[in-house]
Amino acid sequence: MRHTPRYLMTDPEDVKRLVRRNPWATFVSPARGGLVASHYPALLEEDADGIVIVSHFGRPDEELHELGAHEILVIIQGPHDYVSPSLYAPGDLVPTWNHVTAHLYGTPEILGEEENYAMLSRLTDHFEQHRPGGRSLAEDEAGTRRAAKGTVGLRMRVVRFDARAKLSQNKPAEVREDIARSFERTNPLLAAEMRRIDG
Repeated sequence: MRHTPRYLMTDPEDVKRLVRRNPWATFVSPARGGLVASHYPALLEEDADGIVIVSHFGRPDEELHELGAHEILVIIQGPHDYVSPSLYAPGDLVPTWNHVTAHLYGTPEILGEEENYAMLSRLTDHFEQHRPGGRSLAEDEAGTRRAAKGTVGLRMRVVRFDARAKLSQNKPAEVREDIARSFERTNPLLAAEMRRIDG
C-alpha cells in the first residue's frame, strides 16, 4: 500500500478489530506458477499472543497456493467508499477513496483433521450464533466430518502487517464531519470509522 504516515494503523488491537468486523479475507500466494488468490472467512484466535488467524481452504486450493510452503498475504478490507469533491471547499476538486485495509503476512500452518474439524465447527458457530434457528455441525457430525475432508484448515501467525485507515485525515475537521455525515445514510460503517478516529 502507498506509504502515507498519517493513515498508518500501527496498533495490533486496531487490526484485530478490523478482522473481527470484516472476516471475509483475500488470501494471496506467490506460487511457482504465479500469483494465486482465493477468498475465505478468517477468524482471530482470541487467546493467542499477537495476531493469529484461522481459516480453511476448499480442496484443491491448498495445492494451488502451495499452502504452508511459503509466506502468504491476507488482505482484510473494511468499510470503504468514494469521496466526492462536492463535499470539499470550492476549488478543492480532487476526489479520493476512504478505506480501512490491512495486509497481513505469515506462513500458514496446516491443521490436522481433528483440529480442522474443530476450527470449522467454531467458524460455523461464530456465524450462526445470532441467526434465528442457527445451525451447528454437531447436528450431523458424521455427515459434516465427511464434508470437512474436502477442506484444509490453517492457522497463520501474523509476523508483520501493513494497515491503513485513510479517512480524510488530510481535511479540516468541518470537512471530515461533512463527509462522515454524507456516509451516515449510504455507508454507516465508514461514517462510524471516521468518527472513531476523530474521537
